[in-house]
Amino acid sequence: MKHKPPREPDEERLLRRTARGDRAAFEELYRRTSPWLAIRLRRRCSDDQIVAEVMQETYLAVWRAAGSFAGVVAGGSAVGWVWTIAVRRLIDAYRRRAHHANPPPGVHESLSAPAAEEEALAGTVGDSVGDALRSLAPELREVLQAMVLDGLSVRETAILLGLPEGTVKTRARRARIAMREALS
Repeated sequence: MKHKPPREPDEERLLRRTARGDRAAFEELYRRTSPWLAIRLRRRCSDDQIVAEVMQETYLAVWRAAGSFAGVVAGGSAVGWVWTIAVRRLIDAYRRRAHHANPPPGVHESLSAPAAEEEALAGTVGDSVGDALRSLAPELREVLQAMVLDGLSVRETAILLGLPEGTVKTRARRARIAMREALS
């Protein structure tokens, strides 16, 4: 009879060990989640410097606050918790950038580059679908991005966007209806 090797700890277990100061668990958590996190952040931001800063700030926050994961809404995943921290750090980075930016007088164009996900959609999605996506209200588009592009559940999307689950469901439904109407 072959002896099975012990199962690798999942991200939640790694996070709990990190909360107890286990550096090896933190390094394993980073190894498992950082490639995924970097991809998701690049979908939201095309500036590699900001993505690198957000990654660093996110994992510093994870190391410092790992013990607070136990207080997350029941059913939340460790990966969802890390993603929520990363998105908040990304928003903070955008706010810092906007606060320090002094556009030259008379410039009324958007100063931000399109998100990497919008560039990818523009290159791969047909004109009618791309137009339909761009015509969605921002609050509907952000729910659609979180649930479809990032693959988050309703609960994780609610945590990420700071909304009640019912609001996420309603916005997702409204987004689907608006897309259907725009494409018909």
